[in-house]
Amino acid sequence: MKISARNVLAGTVVSVNHGAVNTEVTIALPGGPEIVSVITKSSAESLDLAAGKQVYAVIKASNVMIATD
Repeated sequence: MKISARNVLAGTVVSVNHGAVNTEVTIALPGGPEIVSVITKSSAESLDLAAGKQVYAVIKASNVMIATD
């Protein structure tokens, strides 16, 4: 796989929760942190996502906000 995004994190699908239109996918990263992504239901089905499947979380953002109290 070649991709222009610099933030590509390998992980394992923990859960896949389908809604009417979107699907929430939780991915466990090595060491314990989790990432949650919301993608279209059709994309989740096309990728055949299920708990235990090895996947990549690809993060592409032009800016990241930081806030404090």
